[in-house]
Amino acid sequence: MKSKTLFVVLSCLVVSTLALSQQRGAGQQQNFDPPAGVRQVTVTEIPGVIAAGAKWTLAWGGANNADGIVGTPDGGVMFAQEQPSQVGKVDKDDHYSILIKDTHGAGSLSMDSQGRIVAVLRTCTDPGNAGRGISAPCTEPTAVALLTPARKILADSFEGKTFGRPNDLVAAKNGNVYFNSGGTYRVSPDGKVTLIGKDLRTNGIMLSPDEKTLYVTNGPVVVAFDVQPDGSVKNLRDFGKLEAGGNGDGMAVDSTGRLYVTSQAKGIQVFSPEGKYLGVIPTPRDVASIAFSGPDKKTLYVTSAGAIIAGKEFQTAEGVRNNAKSIFKIPVLAMGFKGRAK
Repeated sequence: MKSKTLFVVLSCLVVSTLALSQQRGAGQQQNFDPPAGVRQVTVTEIPGVIAAGAKWTLAWGGANNADGIVGTPDGGVMFAQEQPSQVGKVDKDDHYSILIKDTHGAGSLSMDSQGRIVAVLRTCTDPGNAGRGISAPCTEPTAVALLTPARKILADSFEGKTFGRPNDLVAAKNGNVYFNSGGTYRVSPDGKVTLIGKDLRTNGIMLSPDEKTLYVTNGPVVVAFDVQPDGSVKNLRDFGKLEAGGNGDGMAVDSTGRLYVTSQAKGIQVFSPEGKYLGVIPTPRDVASIAFSGPDKKTLYVTSAGAIIAGKEFQTAEGVRNNAKSIFKIPVLAMGFKGRAK
């Protein structure tokens, strides 16, 4: 076609497993008219990032949540499933499995330089508990912790106060862990917690490939810090504005240092390493977290709200929080950064 744009009709696989609570792809996709909650999208070219007409496909969908996604060495992805307190995994062929159980409500994942899985633990703080008939007070503090090779708390308070419900995290090669929870914090390798950004509307967090810049979403903009050799930061500044609208959520970086920011219904907004807005990749559902994986890290994965289960959009009873999620993937021209899992 001469046009640089193609109209994309989503192809999805719906297979019910785990008592209809999970779905996984198995290479038997079928075309269908997108139901409510799934959008038909037109992917346009962003030079060096994605080709016109690139197609989203469904990798997984289920009722038990998916967030804080991270690429795995085999070309798949792992993701936090807070409510069933587990880490799920989808391999490169879209087969689902449970990777870790009893996570104490892991809500987002990262991986350190030793290959250990690091997570923010939301324990029993899910605001949807009341809708599921859980009324007992939550006494277990939220935390930043290792999940592998064994569960180990890295930090669970700052100046005598708990963290609330932490959002996202990223582990640096030098052992520092940065995370958001109503502000931005650093946990040093010796376990010291420092508040590094308190007047921010935080959600997603990411390091540049050289780990000299820390990015944090701040509502409709992304801010940046300069990272010092010891892991401390300085020079808070605006990095880029989400010109397509919405508020920033999850983030990923590619091998050239471009930043990819999810913004719910607005899709994925892409920035150059200098903060120039490059364009938006529309998505079939409202998106939250994002990661590169697949062969040569040239597949972009996103977690998104809602899922089709047993052939129809999953719904919960009135007053019960709907945690259904889908994971979609799309081939891209850019290559994700290979020097760090996230």
